[in-house]
Amino acid sequence: MPRTRAVIFANGEMPEIAWAKDWISSGDFVIAVDGGLNHCVRLGLPPSLLLGDLDSVTPDQVEAMTALGVRIERFPPAKDETDLELALLWAAANGFSSILIFGALGGRIDHTIANLSLLLLPELAGIDVRIITETDEIFLITREASLLGSPGDVVSLLPWGGLASGVTTHRLQYPLHAATLTPDRSRGVSNVMLESSARVSLEQGSLLCIHSRKPGVSPAKSKG
Repeated sequence: MPRTRAVIFANGEMPEIAWAKDWISSGDFVIAVDGGLNHCVRLGLPPSLLLGDLDSVTPDQVEAMTALGVRIERFPPAKDETDLELALLWAAANGFSSILIFGALGGRIDHTIANLSLLLLPELAGIDVRIITETDEIFLITREASLLGSPGDVVSLLPWGGLASGVTTHRLQYPLHAATLTPDRSRGVSNVMLESSARVSLEQGSLLCIHSRKPGVSPAKSKG
């Protein structure tokens, strides 16, 4: 039977972390990406896999994970891929149909931009991949997507990797009808959900969808 969902903890900023439990189910396969292990420890959530060059964890932490039976995948520091890229490629190669990523944002701006760009990896085509923060759910739309949330939620649609054409929205405050969005314009920023669900479609290109929920509101799972 194919695996279902991988939950990846990267080493980005997560000053508050208890909210992440609302997203995690008992059957999820948890991957700690190098220093993302510290987020797992704070949650009391031992990973099934610790992956990366392991320069952000201590030898004692690696030894403790080994004693727990955690699989360790160590890579050299001098490599072409970031640790998060390696984790995404591993999850894709191992048949997961859904991936949630925590700790992908914050800290160094170059890492943040690179992590958002990883959503364009061709190996992830056909896999539901989402970056999750305390208030935001970030994912690519390449054909159509339903958004589930609350009236007043902010939805930004950014052309990603080039222009996006034929963009049409339903039940958003500022409607788009077969519009073309380009990377050098900010037209898709800060739209607003009018109801508890909305829909976005496009004919060509990719949209980076940033769905921002109101603080303290439990996540409603969007479907891409």
